Amino acid sequence: MSTATPLGVLDLVPISSGATAGEALRNTIDLAQRAERLGYHRYWFAEHHLNPGVAGTSPAVVLALTAAATSAIRLGSGAVQLGHRTALSTVEEFGLIDALHPGRLDLGLGRSGGRPPGEPAAPPPTATPVVDGRAPGGLLIPPRFSFEGLLGSPRIALQRRLLQLPGAESQDYAEQVDDILALLAGTYRSAEGVEAHAVPGEGAGVEVWILGSSGGTSAAAAGRRGLRFAANYHVSPATVLEAVDGYRAFFQPSDDLGKPYVSVSADVVVAEDEATARELATGYGLWVRSIRTAEGAIPFPTPEEARAHVWSDADRDLVRDRVDTQFVGTPSQVADRLEQLQEATAADELLITTITHDHTARVRSYELLAREWQRR
Repeated sequence: MSTATPLGVLDLVPISSGATAGEALRNTIDLAQRAERLGYHRYWFAEHHLNPGVAGTSPAVVLALTAAATSAIRLGSGAVQLGHRTALSTVEEFGLIDALHPGRLDLGLGRSGGRPPGEPAAPPPTATPVVDGRAPGGLLIPPRFSFEGLLGSPRIALQRRLLQLPGAESQDYAEQVDDILALLAGTYRSAEGVEAHAVPGEGAGVEVWILGSSGGTSAAAAGRRGLRFAANYHVSPATVLEAVDGYRAFFQPSDDLGKPYVSVSADVVVAEDEATARELATGYGLWVRSIRTAEGAIPFPTPEEARAHVWSDADRDLVRDRVDTQFVGTPSQVADRLEQLQEATAADELLITTITHDHTARVRSYELLAREWQRR
């Protein structure tokens, strides 16, 4: 893309109501091929489990399938959940893909999926001013949402139990990141001085990212190691400024990166006119509600199915921050809001996630946005 701020894609491999996981995967591969032709810089896959409406359970598997169907676009995880896997398994999985598709992979690392032990790093104070809920440039920063009820739900506890081997404990997150970097570099040594070499994996041309929603542990892990950082406006819009400011405050140059490098995500729906875009986005609030009630993301509903839901005040409060910060409208309207996001966060890249019930409409949304962005 000709604009100075590249756009990427974040794909959850959503399953629409009435569709199958196979259809969702075929749609994902089709969208990745089209995104490559449209000039999107990266295509990332999220990792989610026990969600009836999301087929993206294994980023590495979906990456391998998509790499075989594309040729140039960078592919990555947004993010691999380290709470239930080892550094070695992660490096070996990505090493296998890199062996056939060298130099195209982004290894995005996240903490979710089981909280590792240890105290989180204290985030530095947010440097970016917020006045009346607006950041510089007009970006909406909603009130903070509490995830405690979600994280403490029996369903999330079950997910952790099913993902974790009996009796296993998650490794300290920062140590796990260090082990991954050492295995990739070929410098790993155990506490006893024993070498370990991941083949394939060692020497792979993999770009390592840390994903985070706050200015604490993840931002510190990325900044202190001179790694790239991805902040999630689409997951936790209230804390995006804290996340990017924290990362930059912690940042120390590395051999790979001399200054901070940030990507920021946004939920987006684009259509030729605003009314059509809002119709396409009708199911978003109900879909977010299913996630935040810990029932698991439902298959993405049609507008008619979404309108049939009887909303309570509690429902509306549960999803308000996400609905209010979804960018919905014409190409020009959405591009304007993305520019606000870029200005407020000083992002080097933006990561776009779009979900509609109809695959054709989803593809069209990315197409319209790409064309508008290229004109700016």
